[in-house]
Amino acid sequence: MHYDPIKDALGAFFSSHPALQRLFYLLLHLVFLRSWYVRRALRDIAARWPSDRRIDVLDAGTGFGQYAYYIARRNPNARVLAVDIKPDYLENARRFVDRTSCRDRIIFERQDLTDPDIERRFDVIVSVDVMEHIEDDRAVFRHFERLLKDGGHVIINTPSDRGGSDVEAEGEEGFIDEHVRPGYNMDELCRKLEEAGLEPVEARYTYGTYGSQAWRLLIKHPMRLLSRTKLAFAILPIYYLVALPVGTVLNWMDVRTDNASGTGLIVVAGK
Repeated sequence: MHYDPIKDALGAFFSSHPALQRLFYLLLHLVFLRSWYVRRALRDIAARWPSDRRIDVLDAGTGFGQYAYYIARRNPNARVLAVDIKPDYLENARRFVDRTSCRDRIIFERQDLTDPDIERRFDVIVSVDVMEHIEDDRAVFRHFERLLKDGGHVIINTPSDRGGSDVEAEGEEGFIDEHVRPGYNMDELCRKLEEAGLEPVEARYTYGTYGSQAWRLLIKHPMRLLSRTKLAFAILPIYYLVALPVGTVLNWMDVRTDNASGTGLIVVAGK
């Protein structure tokens, strides 16, 4: 199944009006468990920031821009550089942010993470579900180390090698087939970060028993339906009236569970 065209169509629809974009960001934070973990990691790091000090953040692979907006809205001292390789994503996010109070604190730029033309240094680098799309991940990690200030942190969220791309059987096409690797082994990802000069300080599996159920309920089944018929756009609002409360509880339970394994992986590394 080709996930990106459906994702692009949804992004284009919700970006048509600022109120829809705000709703879209809220839904993304609710339905995607990865956002629960990333926002928690950001809050933990932000708790150590001086209240009167400027904080520079790189949103590396900003996508729809929801993390850049979340960071800037919650932290008045944050200055965010949000980069992506897709100009249409950047334009949609920029158009929305320009109508908000965060417009002077977020800059959007087109950048290739394997060869970024960035001179700034950052206190925090956030990379959410990006590295599984990049073949030369070691080059990206080296650039992250170069761009990170001493004492800074990198947050990497990615599918794990335990079913993160949702391949159900050997040789079978996964639910998401745009990845260059099926996912990371925890030790492998930590080792690559260490080789780049970054020290992992937290690593944990996400999308365990509860999160995997939430993924199927909130993402997989609706997206498969959207791929089959346009009527799904009319059906899904009713579907989510029932599914969203259940899925939200499942996401909440996953975050509060020490997963021995899971199809997702989050690593926080310091310099």
